[in-house]
Amino acid sequence: MENLFYSVIATVIVSLISFVGVLGLAIKYEILNKITLWLVAISAGSLIGGAFLHLIPEALHEVEHEGSGDGEKVFLFILIGFAIFFILERILHWHHCHKQVGHCKIHTFGYMNLIGDGLHNFIDGVLIVSAFSLNFELGIATTIGVITHEIPQEISDFGVLIHSGFTKGRALFLNFLSGTLAIAGALLGFLIVNKVDNIIPWLVAITAGGFIYISASDLIPELHKEPKLSKSIISLLFFFLGISLMYFLKISHTH
Repeated sequence: MENLFYSVIATVIVSLISFVGVLGLAIKYEILNKITLWLVAISAGSLIGGAFLHLIPEALHEVEHEGSGDGEKVFLFILIGFAIFFILERILHWHHCHKQVGHCKIHTFGYMNLIGDGLHNFIDGVLIVSAFSLNFELGIATTIGVITHEIPQEISDFGVLIHSGFTKGRALFLNFLSGTLAIAGALLGFLIVNKVDNIIPWLVAITAGGFIYISASDLIPELHKEPKLSKSIISLLFFFLGISLMYFLKISHTH
């Protein structure tokens, strides 16, 4: 039950991140654009670092520990995770647009945005409880990856809801309700983990595939859109900062 306790705390924090979106209206666009670029960069680094330094090694370790000889299947499930997130994005128009408030062409309808974001948060909850079910360090790494990714996403999503015609209060409330689905995902994920034998390594591998997809397909392309060399160098530094965060978390647990 300890892993469920940590997972619920983590998903509650993830849910509260939804309120960061209101900063998009309180901060000047020039400052917001700069901050968002840095957040996207550190998010991309933490997700890709979390996948390769934490999730994949842990999934392989668990499979080898079971002695099933299915180590190579871990990579198949990583590809499955990558494909799942690609399909979700195509079907629900789930895309992380980090542009000026009101100018995101992907999020055409506010309700479609809420549905896609809600599903995304639900899956995050399942992934977080799967990670905590293996060990605390992996759970923390996964939660950090989710949070760093959520902050720039919530800023843009709040702007989409406002642009779609919602009032500030209603947009905040609905965005928070969407965020609470992460808690529901953790609870359902806990039941799945305890009902299905040896499913955790495969869920972790799917998580890794999803993290790689989000970083490589959604976030890194946003960094390439920055034309100024100075800003590109800064965003690159933040990208490596995200990777370094996952690396130091790894070696601190090892020692």
